[in-house]
Amino acid sequence: MITQNDKNYSSLTHLSSFSGWFFPFGNIIVPLVLWSAKKNESSYIDTHGKSAVDFQLSLLLYGFLLTLLFIPIVIFTLGLGLIAIIVGVIPAILLKIALIIIASMKASNGEFYKYPFTIEFIK
Repeated sequence: MITQNDKNYSSLTHLSSFSGWFFPFGNIIVPLVLWSAKKNESSYIDTHGKSAVDFQLSLLLYGFLLTLLFIPIVIFTLGLGLIAIIVGVIPAILLKIALIIIASMKASNGEFYKYPFTIEFIK
């Protein structure tokens, strides 16, 4: 049975990803610590914690790969690089915010949520 505490904790785990805006790698470290602290107490928390951490690790990997891809564009054509940032980065940030909020709301309602395009690093 899923308790209200499990729902709240799982929701908080997803929302803790926003801590990355306040300190480096907080978007990975804080959900990882929260998940690690309670993963053995509830399978619900375990599932949501893995999901939150996997999503943040996937975003880190995608961001790294896209940065490598766009470095030559930015170096050779500043205008094209700025367009790439405006067209690519801003919608990606908005999508990240929306997905984290959706996952948090699902967790709060006792539902499971799988982030799209997420690589399962944690089994």
